[in-house]
Amino acid sequence: METNNETLRQALALLLEFPQTRVEAAFEDRDGQYIVTLSSTQEGTTCHRCSRWITTRNGWSEWKTLRHLDLLGKPVYVRFRLPRYRCDCDEGPTTTQQVPWFNRRSRLTKAYEEHLLRACINSTLSDVAQKEGVSIDTLQGLLDRQIATTPAWETLASIEVIGIDEIAMKKGHRDFVAIVTAQSGDQTHILGVLKDRKKATVVDFLSRIPKRLRRTVRVLCSDLYEGFIGAAKAVFGRRVRVVADRFHVAKLYREAVDRLRKQELKRLKRTLSATQYQSLKGAMWALRKQPEDLSDEEQAVLERLFHWSPDLRDAVAFRDELTALFNRDDLSPKQAKLLFNGWSTRVKRRGLRCFDTFIRTLNLHKDDISNYFLGRHNSGFVEGLNNKIKVIKRRCYGLLNRQHLFQRLYLDLFGYSLYGRKIKGLHGVSG
Repeated sequence: METNNETLRQALALLLEFPQTRVEAAFEDRDGQYIVTLSSTQEGTTCHRCSRWITTRNGWSEWKTLRHLDLLGKPVYVRFRLPRYRCDCDEGPTTTQQVPWFNRRSRLTKAYEEHLLRACINSTLSDVAQKEGVSIDTLQGLLDRQIATTPAWETLASIEVIGIDEIAMKKGHRDFVAIVTAQSGDQTHILGVLKDRKKATVVDFLSRIPKRLRRTVRVLCSDLYEGFIGAAKAVFGRRVRVVADRFHVAKLYREAVDRLRKQELKRLKRTLSATQYQSLKGAMWALRKQPEDLSDEEQAVLERLFHWSPDLRDAVAFRDELTALFNRDDLSPKQAKLLFNGWSTRVKRRGLRCFDTFIRTLNLHKDDISNYFLGRHNSGFVEGLNNKIKVIKRRCYGLLNRQHLFQRLYLDLFGYSLYGRKIKGLHGVSG
């Protein structure tokens, strides 16, 4: 048994790779865990009061046991006590030696902490806890120590584009929070998860962005919610261009056509024969497709529908006209406004009432909507982050704590760059 333990000690001495340490003993206990006793080979430490290097020994710290990376599928625990040193400054304070491979308040080695953080990326604390044999509280404590709940402003050189959107923390409830993100180059950053979407809350957050970063903001993308747009203008004034997201705008005018489609199909169901109405089956999906993507059968369905509903035919034409306008890359904001005005005039002249609500919104936010044509910014990066949030919420069966949501988003976005292992190329190997 001693021979086996000595072999194990030598093997672990090679595998642990703790700097300035020596493996004194190692054995496998009856639970199949490797227990490794370490000692420090470093002489001296830095005084915690005067910061001088001290070498006068003054006893030992208490024994500590830390969880380390598994070996051959078995848990590894390291036991050690560190030397203490006395300094001649003040009243002769003593300082326990500090080593780089663990944090004083943790019961895990730094290597094992990084392993757990990697495991938490795109996963749940519950899953990681079960796989690693640690508690959820241990994992949450690790996240609290390593992942901040507020943005690290000092790490950002600039913020070119800010995006604001809302999301419900709990499905079916109106407990909305505001998600503030930023895009700089091709990098997306999570800036904040605000407690609500009220204008005052958003104003307070935007005002707390450091001045050096506020000066770098050029564009703020948002949906048409007045709380977000009003907050942006209150904080940034005219210096920052507020852009109403084109996809939220498109959703409004497309929903107007969809409502008319429902009204017209109800009317036609009352006025047409059963056979005639059955010939309109599939009209909903055909109406939502681009004209070039329609099959011959779908085209025939639409022709029958438009024959019995001229209003719907014209509404679809106006809808597609707006979509084509947004797809143009040769328009300035001023030209876009003129085209919007012409479009609204023709809709009113035609007598279509389905676009009334959209036209009021268009007139109210015409500047913000037209700003899209200067740089063609949109909230695509915001929506991408919202999809990630929805995945996190489903994965975690709900996540109601805003700080924890911020941590999980930050870890999913940057975890691999912070804690991922670097893969070294294999020289001389061909495949």
